Amino acid sequence: MKTDELKEQNRLDLEPFYQALEDDSKLLEEALEILLGMVHFEPKSVKKLALFIKEDSRNLYNEIAELSKSEQDKGSTPSCCGGH
Repeated sequence: MKTDELKEQNRLDLEPFYQALEDDSKLLEEALEILLGMVHFEPKSVKKLALFIKEDSRNLYNEIAELSKSEQDKGSTPSCCGGH
Protein backbone atom coordinates (compact mmCIF):
# COMPACT_ATOMS: atom_id res chain seq x y z
CA MET A 1 0.00 0.00 0.00
CA LYS A 2 2.72 2.47 0.92
CA THR A 3 4.46 1.78 -2.39
CA ASP A 4 1.34 2.77 -4.32
CA GLU A 5 1.01 5.94 -2.25
CA LEU A 6 4.64 6.87 -2.95
CA LYS A 7 4.18 6.26 -6.67
CA GLU A 8 1.19 8.60 -6.68
CA GLN A 9 3.16 11.30 -4.85
CA ASN A 10 6.14 10.98 -7.17
CA ARG A 11 4.07 11.12 -10.35
CA LEU A 12 4.27 14.57 -11.84
CA ASP A 13 1.15 16.26 -13.07
CA LEU A 14 2.28 17.26 -16.56
CA GLU A 15 -1.06 18.68 -17.64
CA PRO A 16 -0.15 22.29 -16.69
CA PHE A 17 3.08 21.91 -18.69
CA TYR A 18 1.22 20.63 -21.75
CA GLN A 19 -1.35 23.39 -21.41
CA ALA A 20 1.39 26.02 -21.24
CA LEU A 21 2.94 24.62 -24.42
CA GLU A 22 -0.43 24.80 -26.17
CA ASP A 23 -1.05 28.35 -24.97
CA ASP A 24 2.37 29.80 -25.81
CA SER A 25 3.83 29.02 -29.23
CA LYS A 26 7.20 30.55 -28.25
CA LEU A 27 7.43 28.23 -25.24
CA LEU A 28 6.57 25.26 -27.48
CA GLU A 29 9.26 26.32 -29.95
CA GLU A 30 11.86 26.56 -27.16
CA ALA A 31 10.85 23.17 -25.75
CA LEU A 32 11.18 21.59 -29.21
CA GLU A 33 14.62 23.14 -29.69
CA ILE A 34 15.77 21.69 -26.37
CA LEU A 35 14.29 18.28 -27.18
CA LEU A 36 15.86 18.18 -30.65
CA GLY A 37 19.20 19.24 -29.17
CA MET A 38 19.01 16.33 -26.74
CA VAL A 39 17.98 13.85 -29.45
CA HIS A 40 20.75 15.05 -31.77
CA PHE A 41 23.42 13.32 -29.67
CA GLU A 42 21.63 9.96 -29.47
CA PRO A 43 21.67 8.14 -32.86
CA LYS A 44 19.03 5.62 -31.77
CA SER A 45 16.77 8.43 -30.62
CA VAL A 46 17.17 10.26 -33.92
CA LYS A 47 15.97 7.21 -35.83
CA LYS A 48 13.07 6.63 -33.43
CA LEU A 49 12.00 10.26 -33.68
CA ALA A 50 12.22 10.18 -37.48
CA LEU A 51 10.09 7.03 -37.61
CA PHE A 52 7.59 8.55 -35.20
CA ILE A 53 7.29 11.66 -37.37
CA LYS A 54 6.94 9.59 -40.53
CA GLU A 55 4.31 7.23 -39.09
CA ASP A 56 2.35 9.36 -36.63
CA SER A 57 2.82 12.98 -37.63
CA ARG A 58 2.01 13.02 -41.31
CA ASN A 59 1.61 16.80 -41.59
CA LEU A 60 5.02 17.39 -40.02
CA TYR A 61 6.57 14.73 -42.23
CA ASN A 62 5.05 16.33 -45.34
CA GLU A 63 6.38 19.76 -44.33
CA ILE A 64 9.88 18.34 -43.78
CA ALA A 65 9.74 16.59 -47.16
CA GLU A 66 8.59 19.80 -48.86
CA LEU A 67 11.36 21.83 -47.23
CA SER A 68 13.90 19.24 -48.24
CA LYS A 69 12.60 19.26 -51.81
CA SER A 70 12.73 23.05 -52.06
CA GLU A 71 16.30 23.06 -50.70
CA GLN A 72 17.31 20.51 -53.35
CA ASP A 73 15.64 22.60 -56.06
CA LYS A 74 17.60 25.67 -54.96
CA GLY A 75 20.86 23.75 -55.19
CA SER A 76 20.22 22.31 -58.65
CA THR A 77 21.52 25.33 -60.59
CA PRO A 78 24.72 27.29 -59.99
CA SER A 79 24.08 30.57 -58.19
CA CYS A 80 25.99 32.46 -60.87
CA CYS A 81 23.53 31.45 -63.57
CA GLY A 82 20.27 32.31 -61.81
CA GLY A 83 18.55 29.26 -63.25
CA HIS A 84 18.64 30.45 -66.88
